[in-house]
Amino acid sequence: MKIIVPVKRVIDAYVTVRVKADQTGVETANVKMSMNPFCEIAVEEAIRLKEAGKADEVIAVTAGPAQCQETLRAAMAMGADRAILIQTDDELQPLAVAKLLKAVVDKENPEIVMLGKQAIDGDHNQTGQMLSALLGWGVAAFASKIECGDDNVTVTREIDGGLETLKLKLPAVITTDLRLNEPRYASLPNIMKAKKKQLDTMTPDELGVDIAPRFKTLKVTEPPERQAGIMVDSVSDLVEKLRNEAKVI
Repeated sequence: MKIIVPVKRVIDAYVTVRVKADQTGVETANVKMSMNPFCEIAVEEAIRLKEAGKADEVIAVTAGPAQCQETLRAAMAMGADRAILIQTDDELQPLAVAKLLKAVVDKENPEIVMLGKQAIDGDHNQTGQMLSALLGWGVAAFASKIECGDDNVTVTREIDGGLETLKLKLPAVITTDLRLNEPRYASLPNIMKAKKKQLDTMTPDELGVDIAPRFKTLKVTEPPERQAGIMVDSVSDLVEKLRNEAKVI
């Protein structure tokens, strides 16, 4: 079984995000970039399936500028067998990414596409669902447990009322949630080995995919500063302020 794991290069989760002065986006110049945390979980789960003998090959895929090779090398250092970079400096929105991934899937014919449920920069939570629609495959989103059979996969996912278990025929798309696993740290020997693993580069034009944006970001602003709290003398004072000042009750 072959598993494709799309990954994304994002601002590191521990970096304080700054809005550009012209409010066109967030500042990325001289900012530490890392693999999206949800993507790390997907890579880890795919590697675990391979270690368990359920998968034969794990392929990491990303789309973006040349610097995204670092993210792919990180995935291969974790244990992915090879990687594919769809190189472009253009803005990529979820539908464009889904179309690019579909083109790769058509070339590679995997049984599973496993990706993070969302990226921490855009928070769209759309690519996996769009990809499943384009492919005509079943999708299980927000996976917290995955069990692979011979021609099916059973996915447990968290919902508001508890847990839901889905059984999908392969091929299928799975998006991963936080509680699925704890990603491993890449060892130094594996980091060195990753430098020699196969990394193929292609372009959207070579794949025949139109990546033109479908929507436009008008403005990005900082969230309002949090106001200082106040102390109240009694429950009745609290109720009065919640009703008349905060207007939440």
